[in-house]
Amino acid sequence: MGRRRAAAPLRKTGDATTDPRYVTALARGIELLRAFKPQDRWLSHGEIVRRTALPRATVSRLTFTLTALGYLQHRDEAGEYALSPAVLGLGFAMLGNFDIARIARPTLQALADRCKAAVSLGARHNLEMIYVAHCRSTARLILGLDVGARLPLARTAMGRAVLCATPTIERELLLEGIASAEGDGWPPLSRRLTEVQAQLDARGFVTTEGEWDPAISAAAVPVNLGDGRTLLGLSVGGASTWLNGTFLHDEVGPLLVSAAAEIVAAIHAAAWKN
Repeated sequence: MGRRRAAAPLRKTGDATTDPRYVTALARGIELLRAFKPQDRWLSHGEIVRRTALPRATVSRLTFTLTALGYLQHRDEAGEYALSPAVLGLGFAMLGNFDIARIARPTLQALADRCKAAVSLGARHNLEMIYVAHCRSTARLILGLDVGARLPLARTAMGRAVLCATPTIERELLLEGIASAEGDGWPPLSRRLTEVQAQLDARGFVTTEGEWDPAISAAAVPVNLGDGRTLLGLSVGGASTWLNGTFLHDEVGPLLVSAAAEIVAAIHAAAWKN
């Protein structure tokens, strides 16, 4: 019997859609599920079409299939759809295996209490960051985001910290994707990202003050575990009236750098025990 050919490696260049192994229907189904945002309960067929930019007939087939599989609920009288608990189950299955979030939580909470803000740990997916752990201080109201929230990679402190720490070749590919998505907004954003890179190189953290949301400021650092695992982002975010100036740059930023090192050390210690 002849030797079995090894499977070709997955591409990382963003052109996977041209690969014969790429299953367009599966990709569209996942994109449809992603059309639901944390604040959504029910979405109409038309709204799903608008958000996904897919043909109405395609959306009809996908919603029927996902409903049959139990990932969507259908309210026939209103023609609306909602995510079902089955989707939540997928998320919790992932988080249950994501020991990093569990190990990091004491450090996140201590940092949130000290900075009187929200502290989040996130991982990149395409051109977005997804929160995998989140802690809040009880002292002030801060961001109303939580685990599973998605933020733009290029316009948030957490995303920029990860983007700037990403290896050069992969970062250049991400920048190409961001440039394409931004269109006319790319030149000023490109200049800002150059400034952010310089800030990270000089101080080990990046900051944003009212750039993504006029009322929100944040500082963030990359968390590199150094063992080939996903590069993470760690951020402190809150009201710009509180997180600004010297406090943001000379206190919160350095605290983040120390917290990232503490998380890396705790994760390596846990791995050593196992």
